[in-house]
Amino acid sequence: MSRIGFIGTGHIAAPMVRFLAVRGHDICVTRRSEAVSAALAANHGARVGAPRDVLDNSDIIILCLRPQKAHDVLEPLEFQSHHQIVSVMAGVSAHDLAALCAPARSYVRTIPMGFLETGGCPLAAYGDTDMLAALFEPENPVVPVASEAALNAHFALCAMVPGLLDIMATGAGWLGQKTNDVTGAEFFTAQLVSGFLAAMRKDPGALTRERDALAVEGSLSRQMTQTLETHGAHSALRSALDAIGKRLEKS
Repeated sequence: MSRIGFIGTGHIAAPMVRFLAVRGHDICVTRRSEAVSAALAANHGARVGAPRDVLDNSDIIILCLRPQKAHDVLEPLEFQSHHQIVSVMAGVSAHDLAALCAPARSYVRTIPMGFLETGGCPLAAYGDTDMLAALFEPENPVVPVASEAALNAHFALCAMVPGLLDIMATGAGWLGQKTNDVTGAEFFTAQLVSGFLAAMRKDPGALTRERDALAVEGSLSRQMTQTLETHGAHSALRSALDAIGKRLEKS
């Protein structure tokens, strides 16, 4: 098992810690987000210390800091050549990591979603993807990308998830008004979509195949897809992705 340290212990780090602790890894975390680190110590045996303690007691270092805090926290630390670095900081490039974490030479950048803890979370990754796969596969598939530009595009698409949830919440609200059962409407909406996605095949082309199988000419589903297209839903999504992608390029 590996000695794994987390610098930054918030909502992204916590599910990663729980996933790795269950698999028997030795975990050390910083006190940042005190309540989170205390819970990880009490429930999953993680040791808690200062960033220097994490470095001294870990071979793999997972960086979960806010990008704007990264330089202030990492620059004073003394990394070692044997350290392997996993960064989940969207705005910190591989070039910046190399400068902040020298003389460490093994790096990988990724950003997980919270459901990594239960498996099925795709991890788009740039850098030492074998190291990442050894930690999180087979439960969470690592998706290697060829460049940081490609990685940023994957990160931008991750922002689509809350957008989809927003649309689902609108649908659930509409159903709740029609049925006078808000709780039942939200349950039905979430179960409908999650159940369909769980059963759907994941091979290339499955998204359009499944859409076209439902949205046949004259069907209610076809009316839905045509209305969304007519009112610019897809154009708005592409505009949002482009804007987020440009924001990531500038960070």
